[in-house]
Amino acid sequence: MKNLWSPWRMSYIKSPKNKEVCVFCEAISQDEDSSNFVVHRAENSFVILNRYPYSNGHMMVIPNSHVSGLNDLNKPVRAEMMELMNKSTETLKELFQPEGFNLGVNIGEAAGAGIGDHVHLHIVPRWKGDTNFMTSLGNTRVIPESLEETYRQIKEIW
Repeated sequence: MKNLWSPWRMSYIKSPKNKEVCVFCEAISQDEDSSNFVVHRAENSFVILNRYPYSNGHMMVIPNSHVSGLNDLNKPVRAEMMELMNKSTETLKELFQPEGFNLGVNIGEAAGAGIGDHVHLHIVPRWKGDTNFMTSLGNTRVIPESLEETYRQIKEIW
C-alpha cells in the first residue's frame, strides 16, 4: 500500500469547529493576509486561495458583505467581483499555464456550497488529464505544491 501525505490537513482536523463563525468574514477581518491566504483586497470584495483546493491555484472571489446570493449584492459589487475573477484567471495563466478553467458559484447547500451563507466565486485552473485515477478511483486529489508556495508566487505576479 502507498501513502499520500498531506500534513497541512492536521491543523484543520484538530481545529475547533465553530459553525457560528464565517471563515470568510474571519479572514477578511484580520490583518494577516499571508496566513489567511488573502491574495488581494478590493473596495467591496477580496480574492483568497482555497484552503482545500480542487487543483493547484484554486482561488475564490468573495464579497466583503456576508450575503448568501449574488442577487443580494448591488451591481458595482458584482462587477468588481467579475473583474477580480478575470484578474485571477490572467494571473493563473501567467503562473501555471492551465489549459482551461472552471469558473462558478454554488448557491445553497443543495448546489454543493460548503459555505452556503456567504456567496463566493470559484476559479479552478484545469489541465488535460488532471482528473486521473487518483480522483476517479481513490477519491483523492494530488496538489503538487504547498499553499504557502502557491500564495507566494501568485502575490509576486498579482
